[in-house]
Amino acid sequence: MQKETEQKNISEERRTAKLVKMGAMVALSVALVYLIHFPIFPAVAFLEYDPADIPILVGTFAFGPLVGIVLTVVTSVIQGLTVSASSGLYGILMHVIATGVLVTVSGIIYRHRKTRMMAVVSLLCGMAAMAVFMMGANMLITPVFMGVPAETVWSLMPFIVGFNVIKAGINGGVTFIIYKRIANFLRK
Repeated sequence: MQKETEQKNISEERRTAKLVKMGAMVALSVALVYLIHFPIFPAVAFLEYDPADIPILVGTFAFGPLVGIVLTVVTSVIQGLTVSASSGLYGILMHVIATGVLVTVSGIIYRHRKTRMMAVVSLLCGMAAMAVFMMGANMLITPVFMGVPAETVWSLMPFIVGFNVIKAGINGGVTFIIYKRIANFLRK
């Protein structure tokens, strides 16, 4: 009976530690958006680069794609209600979709074989999936929220695709560089 209680306490401590680390990833992500955000292409200045996906990708690699989705949703909502409030529901929705695709694809591929090469492959696949998926999301969602014709959105598609590739590429590259350095801490 005592051994069962000890095992239960250890399990609860691990869950609590994981939740605290996840909370730290969310807080870091929101802080990064607050501190660093700038447009990449003047023609679409509303598309701003930010490094918010780095802590989310780190959390995804450490704890799996489901945790990555949870981190994405929580971060998007907090960010959308605070530091990026001007983008409103549209910003929250687009962030959930874009980052959700990135972390799901990257996380699923990486969890099967956790090597440096597989990290690169998973991040590249996540980047490509995000760029392609966001083409469709922008064609369906942006005209509704922005009140512009789909043709206008289509004319901006080279910038939208470029933005998503650059943002995911930078954030994926930074994640690749820092992840192994902090992975042991996250898994303890």
